[in-house]
Amino acid sequence: MKPFNIALIGCGTVGGGVAKIISEIGTTLSKRSSRSIKIKKIVELNPLVAMERFGISKDSFCGGGKELTKDESIGYIDEILKDPEIDLVVETIGGTSDFVLNLCVDACKSGKHLVTANKALLAERGKAIFKAAEETNVSVGFEAAVCGAIPIIKTIKESFTGDEIVSVSGILNGTSNYILSRMFDDNLGFDEALKLAQDAGYAEADPTLDISGGDAAHKLILLIKLAFGIDISMEQLNYQGIQNISPTDMEYAREIDARFKLICFAKHENGYIYGGVCPMMVKNENLLSGVGGATNAVRTINKYSGKHILIGAGAGSSETASSVVADILFIARYNDIMNKILPTGNMTFEGLTQFKLPYAITFETEDRPGITGLVTTEIGKQNVNIYTVTHNRHISDKALFSIETQSCTREQIDAAITEIKSKGVLKTDPKVYPILF
Repeated sequence: MKPFNIALIGCGTVGGGVAKIISEIGTTLSKRSSRSIKIKKIVELNPLVAMERFGISKDSFCGGGKELTKDESIGYIDEILKDPEIDLVVETIGGTSDFVLNLCVDACKSGKHLVTANKALLAERGKAIFKAAEETNVSVGFEAAVCGAIPIIKTIKESFTGDEIVSVSGILNGTSNYILSRMFDDNLGFDEALKLAQDAGYAEADPTLDISGGDAAHKLILLIKLAFGIDISMEQLNYQGIQNISPTDMEYAREIDARFKLICFAKHENGYIYGGVCPMMVKNENLLSGVGGATNAVRTINKYSGKHILIGAGAGSSETASSVVADILFIARYNDIMNKILPTGNMTFEGLTQFKLPYAITFETEDRPGITGLVTTEIGKQNVNIYTVTHNRHISDKALFSIETQSCTREQIDAAITEIKSKGVLKTDPKVYPILF
């Protein structure tokens, strides 16, 4: 049978990992796919780094292993797109630029399959890529774009086709999870835990995308598309980060038998999809609460088969590369019978403001009698039942306490806070965190 030829565009952390796996177990991979898997061309601006790090032969690189200018790399990419022997292009450049978008679209239009780990590109500009792939009947593999080595994409696309997904929730960003784990377990402040994450290689020098919730939001957009068939934009999806969580917040989580996690959440209910990304206090009875360190986890609740949870490495060279290689093999073996059209649905997307969840609200008030009663009264006026009130912490001239509510909407919580503010007793704006059981 004709070999299945691949071109790698970019040979950094992920691309180099792909080349390493194929070079080390290529014979086994070829047996699994029933075709000989070959890397025919690699385009990389700085191939010396990749050769030293991953043990790749210089003969695999366009230009014979010498550094390439941008213009030279564009010329080699054009050759790849015109080469009838190249079956599949792996894009690992990253980013959402026009250049990367056009590369992916042109690869599909040239009749070549595409595999990418570029979650930001697919979440923000993926429609053009999927449209081009559908028009030319080629496949787009993006397992590595969501949770690295965890096979959540194939699980939703293949394993759950006989069921209906009711909700998807999970820890989709390992950097934030590592930081929150260190804060909780070691009683650290946010800045200290972030520094440890950077020292350990889990956080970038500029960690904004991870700690702001943006990276997790990209992944949730893709899961919503697959699970519920609707396209939403970053502007529609409300996401919040973990920067403002304090050691005191961690103490309140302990008091209600919960741990902080940056949670991606989406649920189908009454024709609506409710979704968002934010820090939540996850009750210890929920398996997600025990997922620590840089580990990722995804939980689905299905109509017929109930709860499922997938846990594993969400990043890393070999971990993410293994998902890319799995997509390559899957396409090589099953492309002719694969369903290449992503699902479409007619449901309406809403944020979490109108969705009912329990909440934890932390107040910092003047330290005088009657304020706890004032606060609970205003919350009760919004038809919100209170589950627990923690003991007051008295610090200088202020008091801190947290209230755990039963299920209600964020709109009700916000209305109560507005009334409490009008009484002039608050030292700062209250912190509000959903609680996940």
